[in-house]
Amino acid sequence: MIALAGTPVLTTERLVLRAPEAGDWPAFQAFLASERGQFVRTGEFDLSNTWRGFCHVIGHWVARGFGMFVFYTKGDATPLGATGPWMPETWPEREIGWSVWNPAAEGKGFAFEAAYAAREFAFGALGWTTAVSYVAEGNLRSAALARRLGAEVDPAVQSIGEPPCLVFRHPSPESLRTA
Repeated sequence: MIALAGTPVLTTERLVLRAPEAGDWPAFQAFLASERGQFVRTGEFDLSNTWRGFCHVIGHWVARGFGMFVFYTKGDATPLGATGPWMPETWPEREIGWSVWNPAAEGKGFAFEAAYAAREFAFGALGWTTAVSYVAEGNLRSAALARRLGAEVDPAVQSIGEPPCLVFRHPSPESLRTA
């Protein structure tokens, strides 16, 4: 299996976060084909666009030097989802994004643990001083996760998507250090 060289691997108490690789395709594709993928895909499921999206996730690392990490539990390399720093060319701001691909991973705090580690990576290793998360309207689970991470809706920020997403502003690295 070919993997991206030189990309960091993060670990938390229960998880491993690594760059995406070709073997993640079945989990990504199944997620976007499911009803659970409705907030990530644009419109109805389309295999061609899903493939392009998957290649975008991998290619972001090459184009930007950072990107989404695929996370899984220690001792079981089954991909559970993705999270990480994200900044496509048309995004107005740097984002900490996430998606939980495997429904068995929901409700266990994995997404919080992974997104927290990814935000720490963005603020530390990448030197980011701010970040937002774009959450599709109606995506109550993602909105709850953003709030659990301490992010608050920031109506002053330009959104993305149609209809526009809610934009959650994460606490600054300084405020996280003093909390």
